[in-house]
Amino acid sequence: MTNHHDKQRSLSFGRTGLKVSAIGFGAGHIGDPDQIDEREANKLLNEVLDAGVTLIDTARGYGLSEERIGKYISARRDEYVLSTKVGYGIEGYEDWTYDCIIAGVDHALRLLKTDVLDIVHLHSCPLETLRQGEVIEALHKAVEAGKVRVAAYSGENEDLDFAIATGAFSSLQFSVNLFDQRSIDRQLSEADRQQLGVIAKRPIANAPWRFEEHPVGLYCEAYWLRMKQMGIEPGDMSWNEMAIRFSAFQTGVSSCILGTSNISHLREQLRYIDHGPLPEQVETEIREAFRRHDQNWIGQI
Repeated sequence: MTNHHDKQRSLSFGRTGLKVSAIGFGAGHIGDPDQIDEREANKLLNEVLDAGVTLIDTARGYGLSEERIGKYISARRDEYVLSTKVGYGIEGYEDWTYDCIIAGVDHALRLLKTDVLDIVHLHSCPLETLRQGEVIEALHKAVEAGKVRVAAYSGENEDLDFAIATGAFSSLQFSVNLFDQRSIDRQLSEADRQQLGVIAKRPIANAPWRFEEHPVGLYCEAYWLRMKQMGIEPGDMSWNEMAIRFSAFQTGVSSCILGTSNISHLREQLRYIDHGPLPEQVETEIREAFRRHDQNWIGQI
């Protein structure tokens, strides 16, 4: 069996020419100084790369995340595909305007200490803004200028449908997991047809199985309610293993991003990938349980 490092490098990212690991690192956690201090952020980011993960996904909205990536792993820039998200939060610019996208890309380049951003998403850009077209135009301008390799869109539902239909994006990011399956038949199959790179977010669905009782108001509440209604069980596997294998091996998924502050959790998920796709019968049961109980279970933003 190949080691993780070899296996993790071998997946094509749509028709972009990039290669990504089956599991990427969602760098939201490292942006919060109350959760992770500078020393811990440095250690974690380097351990992620040492584990063979070759996709790092961040965003303007993730606190100190971009800055810390630039500070602690820009010296290893040739080891990872770098994905970020823009559209808002640049001082002196109105959110979701042409100039804000251009300035956002330049700001990210500076913070991340790199000459080029591999993948840049319009981050949950609303449908009406996409329709106006200027943010798409600005992102393509950054690609033409050599600042960005791949123009991408991150979002869900009708916004995502529209983004795919424009043909303007070579990469997408959206939720694909046990309790968020609507995207599989629709957006994921269309993305696969167009050979787009797809980053699946929330592959373990915020782990709602951690909670015995209804986690009212928590991030995973909607998924917990869906889990209870679907009534599926992981059997001999752990919930984590069933979830990650379900998401990672959906046709069209290039990489699943896992947000964690615990390197052993990430390594565990990498081992689960070695087990391959879920048995066909298990996969079928999960898909059927979702379809049977789906009550307007739209993609979670």
